[in-house]
Formats: sequence, C-alpha cells, structure tokens
Amino acid sequence: MTAGILALQGAFAEHGKALDQLGISHFEIRKPADLEFNPPIDALILPGGESTVMGKLLRESGLSDLILNKLRAGMPAFGTCAGLILLAKEVENSEGGAVSAGALGTMDIRVRRNAYGRQLGSFHTEEGFLGIGKVPMTFIRAPYIEKAYEDVEILARVNGKIVAARQKNQLACAFHPELTKDLRVHRYFFENCL
Repeated sequence: MTAGILALQGAFAEHGKALDQLGISHFEIRKPADLEFNPPIDALILPGGESTVMGKLLRESGLSDLILNKLRAGMPAFGTCAGLILLAKEVENSEGGAVSAGALGTMDIRVRRNAYGRQLGSFHTEEGFLGIGKVPMTFIRAPYIEKAYEDVEILARVNGKIVAARQKNQLACAFHPELTKDLRVHRYFFENCL
C-alpha cells in the first residue's frame, strides 16, 4: 500500500511521520509529475494548513483536476482541518452567510471555516470517536462540519459540533490527529476506508 500526501503547504511532514510509524509507504505530492512518475497511490492525505492557499496552489500547480479525477474514480482520501475544507462540497465563511464550493468538493458536507476563531481560539481536548473511543483532538483555527448530508456518517462531535465524518472511502476531521502521538485515527482510515 502506498499513500500520497499533498505537500503544497501545511502539516504534511507530520502525516508522513504518522505513516512511517504505521509502516505505510508514502511520498509527497507537489506537482503533476509526482503523481505520474511515482508508484500509483492507493490513498490520498490532504493535511491541515491554510485551505485558501492550498486551493490556490492546487489550481496553479495543475494538480486540482488530476486529484479530482482520482477522487471521483474512487480513490480513498483523508482530510484534516484544511483538508476537510478542500473535500467539502459547501464551505461557509466563519461569519456565516456566503457559501462557496470546496476546492475539490467530493464530500456531501457543509463546513464552516475558522469556526473556532483566530489562532488564539485554538484548543486541545479528548472526545469520543465512533469505532475508536476517546482520542486526543488538537484544533488550530479549525473548521467544523455545519451539516452532513445523506450517506455521511458522523464519527465525532465536540460541544455538539460535528468534527469528524466519513462518506464511503473519504474521512474528514476538523482536528489534527497528525499532531498527537495517537495513531488510531490514521489507522482507522487505512483499515476502514480502503
């Protein structure tokens, strides 16, 4: 099994370390050639970072359509924080109101960007994750899932807000499991979404 980690910006190195610990082969994706000349990938990881910047870099690098085609063809994907925003079909500003399409838009969810406020609103907690139990959750300028549409399974909530969901072979978390030593969320993805 080989995973590709989108490495345009954000916490891609931390995801790589988690995959190393799980013994999963991986490589970083920065340009179309990374998808064309490396071994085929079985799964894609979209890390946390700045979703607006990542969306812009996806388009400018020529990766957007390539990745979108792979996702539409059924490639499993795991998005954390900004990665969740990239996967969402609908993205709402933190102030509410305007709703736009996510950069990739393959998950039937509506996400509120920066829902917990600015950097000072970042926090850490432990909450239940369906099928795993209590897991550590680190939120940094995090979104949450405002609405999960049909066929989306809600996996975790914090203070009533949806912070993890799965739709078929796509997993999305508003928090950063790659920033903790707990590998269970990554393991969940590879055991349940592939």
